[in-house]
Amino acid sequence: MNTCLVVDEMHPSLQPLLQSIGIAVDYQPTLTAAEVPAALAAQPYEGLVVRSKLRVTADLLAHGPHLRYVARAGAGTDNIDEAAMATAGVTLLNAPEGNRDAVGEFAVGLLLTLLRNIARADYEVRQDLWLREANRGEEIGGKTIGLLGYGHMGRALARRLSAFGCTVLTHDSNPAVVTDQYTTLVPLAELQARADVLSLHIPYSPANHHFVNEAFLAAFTKPIWVLNTARGEVLNHAALVAGLQAGTVRGAALDVLDNEKLRQLTAAQQATFDFLKTAANVVLTPHVSGWTHESYARINEVLVEKIRAFRAGAAGPTARS
Repeated sequence: MNTCLVVDEMHPSLQPLLQSIGIAVDYQPTLTAAEVPAALAAQPYEGLVVRSKLRVTADLLAHGPHLRYVARAGAGTDNIDEAAMATAGVTLLNAPEGNRDAVGEFAVGLLLTLLRNIARADYEVRQDLWLREANRGEEIGGKTIGLLGYGHMGRALARRLSAFGCTVLTHDSNPAVVTDQYTTLVPLAELQARADVLSLHIPYSPANHHFVNEAFLAAFTKPIWVLNTARGEVLNHAALVAGLQAGTVRGAALDVLDNEKLRQLTAAQQATFDFLKTAANVVLTPHVSGWTHESYARINEVLVEKIRAFRAGAAGPTARS
């Protein structure tokens, strides 16, 4: 029986699922990132299952010469050096299908919270303020929603938005992306000319670092609401703050930040965060859009099926988020 090393805490269904396809599990979620290389070198592991504890680099892979795959329990792969994986001949598997529904639902919730002033109104009522007119909101129906990126997460949101009577436009730089009945694929300039809302669904990579910056936001014809359930680093937060201050950004809902270690912010990050956390038209959540009890288990099911297919020689390319 082949063995894989699991170095992050996982839903308890993972071990029996892996065992059902003939894989023994060495479950060591208490390992620190610094201890993983030695653990990899200790046994001829076929696979490594990770979440976000450590970066998978060329140096780490060198400690596991028998590795055939690294399985990322989730969608994002920004902690994995894909070039190093290719050089080492190790296949990357991930599971964006496992939490796409959770992200799609949550993004709708963020949009409703922004347009209907839900978070602000809740806070005011708790302060004994009953301000109905000040919290008159806007409806999703009739709006044009622009999606930047149309992988699993963008598709899940578009499908849910179809019930609201709005127009959904999508821009994706990948020429292989195909549209469906829930959206229309458009050039970026058209999305910027028509959108009332911008929702980010692109993965983080060095090429996407601060992809949404001051010039990007300035190109929108109308003042927009901004949603980010992707990765914080794809958005320049200083540019977002400037847009909020100028009124070209009407509000923002951020489930991710460029630095989510709030006690380790740089001076510049602290300045933008201080503004965001006190702005009445900004909603902040702690990277939980894909974090549900259902997705926690579903990710395992998706990942184990991909591992099974890979070992059977039927695995396709890494799924996009």
